[in-house]
Amino acid sequence: MQAGEFMSLYIEMEQIEDVAVLQCAGRIVRAEALRVLEDAVTSLSQPRIIVLDLSEVKMLDGGGLGTLVFLHNWTSANGIQLKLVNPSQLVRKMIELTGLTSVLHVSSVNDVVEIFCGSHRAIENVDRAVA
Repeated sequence: MQAGEFMSLYIEMEQIEDVAVLQCAGRIVRAEALRVLEDAVTSLSQPRIIVLDLSEVKMLDGGGLGTLVFLHNWTSANGIQLKLVNPSQLVRKMIELTGLTSVLHVSSVNDVVEIFCGSHRAIENVDRAVA
């Protein structure tokens, strides 16, 4: 077993202005991976929108679903929008089977493009107003 095999979840983060994108890959299972995801989201610097790209998530268990619900509740309480984007087939099925589609906001890639375009247009409007 190699050193990286203990870590079941990999997250690549990028924040542009007040929109943060977290690309998740691997498995959202077991305490360590759940803590890593929770810490990654809750440590972001004043985001307005957090996008979790779940396209590369290969496994999700009950603890992972619980963490997604926790993050939904935490972001809502802090005035932040949480968007789950492009979930893998397994993740989408788990969300649907548990009835969490009524709680978790699952978005398409097109929704994310609109978020960034809207954010970019807002910045341009501010620039024009100041000039």
